[in-house]
Amino acid sequence: MAKHIAVAGNIGAGKTTLTHLLSKHYGWDMQLEDMDDNPYISDFYEDMQRWSFNLQVYFLTARWKNIQALRLGKKTVIQDRTIYEDAHIFAPNLHAMGLMSTRDYENYKDLFDTINSQIEPPDLLIYLRAGIPKLVHQIQMRGRDYEDAIRLDYLKRLNERYEAWISNYKGKLLIFNVDDIDFQEKPGDASEIIQKVEGALNGLF
Repeated sequence: MAKHIAVAGNIGAGKTTLTHLLSKHYGWDMQLEDMDDNPYISDFYEDMQRWSFNLQVYFLTARWKNIQALRLGKKTVIQDRTIYEDAHIFAPNLHAMGLMSTRDYENYKDLFDTINSQIEPPDLLIYLRAGIPKLVHQIQMRGRDYEDAIRLDYLKRLNERYEAWISNYKGKLLIFNVDDIDFQEKPGDASEIIQKVEGALNGLF
């Protein structure tokens, strides 16, 4: 039986909404990104260069704890964002943009590699692919003050890294293009996603 389902995607792709939808349908426990309690997120968007390393180490630690907890538990858990996104997308993007020093990035990579050797990938990864206009619209709709400072070039770079990561992902994977569907407002779209998740979990895809 699948024990760990994860939802991946750029900022504003709809991860939390889909996590809620699938959790409600299947009765799965949820692990959500709790941005409101994140001690670095607001500072990070105000000054990325100063706070990038702190933020990424915070995320890495939190997600490692979450993975340990779900593997020790007995229930199926659906996770909003994965530890791999931090390591393959967010941290290297910050380094490439000059927003994380090489020294800090190498330190971060060593820490992730150590953790990665001790964890297993999700039983199913669901990737939400979204274009920049869709991301911007959904970010604006949820109205988080600290996200007002997100730049379009930052979202674009993240999207490029997501696509590179997904193209090389080796585990069980489902991809949904959220530019073409609206699982929050259209029951038919939600049903189609549930049907494909069901097929993936039961080995039909």
